[in-house]
Amino acid sequence: MDSLLIARWQMAFTLGSHIILACLGVGLPVLMLSAEWLSLRTNDPLWRALAHRWSKAFAVLFAVGAVSGTVLSFELGILWPKFMGTFGSVIGLPFTLEGFAFFLEAIFAGIYLYGWNKLPPRIHWWTGVPIALSGVASASFVVTANAWMNAPRGFTMRDGVVVDVDPLAAMTGPTAAVQIVHMLLAAYMVTGFLVAAFYACVLWNKPTCLYSRRAMLLALWMGTLASFPQGLAGDWAAKTVARTQPIKLAAMEGQFKTETGAPLRIGGWPDTTTRETNYDIEIPYALSILAYGDPHATVQGLDDFPRENQPPVVVVHIAFQIMVGLGTLLMALGGWTILSWWMKWHPADNRWVLMAIIASGPATVLAMEAGWVVTEVGRQPWIAHNVMRTKDAASQIPGLEWLFLATLAIYLALFAGLTIVLQLLAVQPIPTSSNLSSNPAASDQSSLS
Repeated sequence: MDSLLIARWQMAFTLGSHIILACLGVGLPVLMLSAEWLSLRTNDPLWRALAHRWSKAFAVLFAVGAVSGTVLSFELGILWPKFMGTFGSVIGLPFTLEGFAFFLEAIFAGIYLYGWNKLPPRIHWWTGVPIALSGVASASFVVTANAWMNAPRGFTMRDGVVVDVDPLAAMTGPTAAVQIVHMLLAAYMVTGFLVAAFYACVLWNKPTCLYSRRAMLLALWMGTLASFPQGLAGDWAAKTVARTQPIKLAAMEGQFKTETGAPLRIGGWPDTTTRETNYDIEIPYALSILAYGDPHATVQGLDDFPRENQPPVVVVHIAFQIMVGLGTLLMALGGWTILSWWMKWHPADNRWVLMAIIASGPATVLAMEAGWVVTEVGRQPWIAHNVMRTKDAASQIPGLEWLFLATLAIYLALFAGLTIVLQLLAVQPIPTSSNLSSNPAASDQSSLS
């Protein structure tokens, strides 16, 4: 088999799997700290029990994420040796800083988990704060390296050799800030809606369980509060792509021809033979406005670029439509959450809303994965945009297919074990003193107000 294809498959599989754990590693500490803070504020043991259980889930996810992340770090050198050999000195700093952030998170995770019922409650809460901050830092440093791949900076190429390296300039390129914000908000959305979906499934059969009602509502608020700024971050990201990677923007929008006053396309299927996007709904001038803030701005089309430099437009366009479409629906669910809070409704009291919350879990994961497809596939055929092609960076050693099969086996074992342990945690008895409430809607709404 072609070594480039194998390397791409393995990187896509491992990154696509690990990114879910990474999102939960960023978002779950915020959820468990929020629940513990509510227990300190209200002196309600149910919030403390919820925070305690979430901390156990976090410990399991953190351990599995550490293994899957380690596999990814080794893959960079094994699958893409020329890339790391050439640009390791340029992007090495964010990976080093990510290592420090990871160890800091691991240290405080140990203190936090061991400190239950041993440390004073407020001190215990503060030991969890570095976990949340380290998770944010760790994700930010890794995303910084990916942002550099989209807009390489901080070095000079002389006769194929990297010189004049400036690691700080490489870390602070034009795409770094927006990608970090976009990814962190995505992590909070994934965590919030995924956790809310789990408890919505419980409430489908046990609608009066106060424990699950509170857990779902708190998680739903996390997803809601992240969804609206995510829309603004998406707009920022599109403007940044238009400035730094116009060919990616053209692929995202299925824009084949360079056009003044370009329309925004909703849906559609790009036809690479006729060089047109069919079956779409066009909003006149909207793409020029969104990308450049000017209804008469010119948007470059794919035909302005050599065919060999164009990404696979069908994949990029469809993935972009999935991301934006699902993101919009999740924002609508967030809008309903705000309305329900204002009207003092509870989602568990409406079966249709419960179904929407259950669907929001896989939907937010799919939207996040689609976003990464846009980022990575939209940069092709480059591993570092306009600097090194992916095919030139790939390993040519024989036997990569066996490495891929071994990686599949390891990840399947990891996720099977993760699923079993999380199921065992989920079936642990809920504290009986607060299992049911005579008026659960009033109790759980008032505790969050």
